[in-house]
Amino acid sequence: MPAPRLVPLAYLTLLVTLVFAACGQATATVAPAPASTSGRLTVTPSVTPVPAAAPTPAQRIEVTPDALRGIRIQVWHAFSGPAANVFTNQLAQFNTINQWGIVVYQTQQGNYADLFDSVDTALTSTQRPDLVAALPEQALIWAAKGAVVDLNPYVYDPAWGLTASEIADIPSAFWMQDWVDGQQLGVPAQRSARFLFYNQTWARELGFDSTPATADEFRQQACAANQYWRKDSDKTNDGYGGWIVSSQPDTVLSWLLAFGGGVIKDGNIQFATAANQLALEFLKGLYDENCAWISTEPNPYVSFARRSALFVTGDLAEAPRLARTLTRLGNSDEWTVLPFPGKNGTALVTSGSSYTLLQSTPDGVGAAEGTGTFSAQTQLAAWLFVRWLLSPENQAKWVEATGLLPLRFSALDLLGQYHTDHPQWHIAVGYIPEAQGRPQLAAWRKAQHILGDGAEFIFRTNLAVEKIPSVLNEMDAMVEELSNE
Repeated sequence: MPAPRLVPLAYLTLLVTLVFAACGQATATVAPAPASTSGRLTVTPSVTPVPAAAPTPAQRIEVTPDALRGIRIQVWHAFSGPAANVFTNQLAQFNTINQWGIVVYQTQQGNYADLFDSVDTALTSTQRPDLVAALPEQALIWAAKGAVVDLNPYVYDPAWGLTASEIADIPSAFWMQDWVDGQQLGVPAQRSARFLFYNQTWARELGFDSTPATADEFRQQACAANQYWRKDSDKTNDGYGGWIVSSQPDTVLSWLLAFGGGVIKDGNIQFATAANQLALEFLKGLYDENCAWISTEPNPYVSFARRSALFVTGDLAEAPRLARTLTRLGNSDEWTVLPFPGKNGTALVTSGSSYTLLQSTPDGVGAAEGTGTFSAQTQLAAWLFVRWLLSPENQAKWVEATGLLPLRFSALDLLGQYHTDHPQWHIAVGYIPEAQGRPQLAAWRKAQHILGDGAEFIFRTNLAVEKIPSVLNEMDAMVEELSNE
C-alpha cells in the first residue's frame, strides 16, 4: 500500500509562493459492469502478455534439490494487520511442509517508507535481506544500483518456474507492473485499488437508474445530490451531497487517466498536459458548483452513511469498514464500487507491493549455517517461497483475510461463499481486466506526493480554475528539482 506522504505542507507552501507569483505574469478504457451468474463472478481473464524475450531463459537453473537442504532466507516486508497475520501463518506453513527443508525468517518494517530506508541502508552491508515485499517504484531504485535479481530465469525455468497457463492466470496489470526494460523485477505480492463508493439506493431516489459511466453523468448525479440538500431551510447543509473531495495520489491519477491524461511523457514524469488540466478543471468545477465538497470528518464513511455524500473514495480494503459504518448508523442503503469516469470511459489504477529478489551477498548471508556462500541456492529458495505464496489456495486465504484483489483468477473458484458475503468485493474483482498499474518509474516514489499535494492545494486554497495550468507547471518544476537532489 502507498507510503506516507512526504512533507505535504512544505510542498503546499512552495506551491502558494510559486503559483501566485506565476499568476501575476502574462483516452480512457471503458470498464463494463462485471457479469454475475447465480451469485458467482464471471470474469474473462485477460491473457497476460508474455514478453517475447522472456520465455526461453539463457540457461537452466543448475541447482539440485539436495543443494536446497537447510537453506535459510530472510524476507523483509511492511505488511500490517490482517495481511501481516496471513503472511506469518503462510510463512510458518511453508517452513513446515516444504520438501527442501528451506526455512524462511521475516522482519516486519513499520511502513513502506521505513522498509525502503532499511533496505537501502542494507545494500551497503552484508546484512541485506534475500527477499523484499516492496513497492515497484522502490525496487526500481535498487535495480539501478544493480541489487535486484531478474526473475525471468526463475519464472520460465522448465523445472522451477511457472507454466504458461499459470502466468496467464495472473492478471495482466499485476504481472506487467514489474516488467521493465526486458527484466522481471518482481512478481505481485498484494494488489488493491481505489474506487468510488456509490450509494445506489439514494441515486435511484434521485431519479438515476444506472451508475455513472462518464464524467457528465457523474456530474449530473453529484449535482442532483447537492440539490437535494438545498431544498430545506437549513443553509448550513447547502454544501452537502455529491462527491467528497479526495487528493490521495492514486485517486488523482485515476481521474487524470479517465480524461485521457497521465503522468508520463517521453519516459519522464510530466503533469502539465492538456488532458490533465481538463481533468483537474472538471473536479474543481464540481467543487465550485457545490457538487463536491471537503469534509472535515476523519472518517468520510460517516458522511456517506448519513447521505451527506453520494460518492466517496476509498481503497478496496476499506470496504468492510464502510459496511460496518452503515450498519452502526442504521443505514440499509445498497451501495457499490465504481471506477473513475472520464469523458468517454472509466479508469482504475491498481497498487500494491511486489516480491523482489535481491542479489545474495558475497559471504552467503541466508545460506545454511556453516556452509559458506550459496547465492544460487539462496536465490532459488527465495523464489520457491514466492511461487508457493502465489498458489491459488494461498491466494484464496489471502483474500479471505485481507479483502484485497486475488492475484490468481483461479482463486475465485476457491472462495465459495465469499462472493455472496462480500458483494462489493465481488463487483470490484470484475473490473480487474480493465485495470492498469502505477507508473513504472523510480521517480514516482516522490512524484506521487507532489501530485496529491498539488491537487490538495487547488481545493484547500479554492484556487480559480484558470490558475490550474500554473499549478501543473510548478508541480513539474518540483519533480525536476527532486530528481536533481
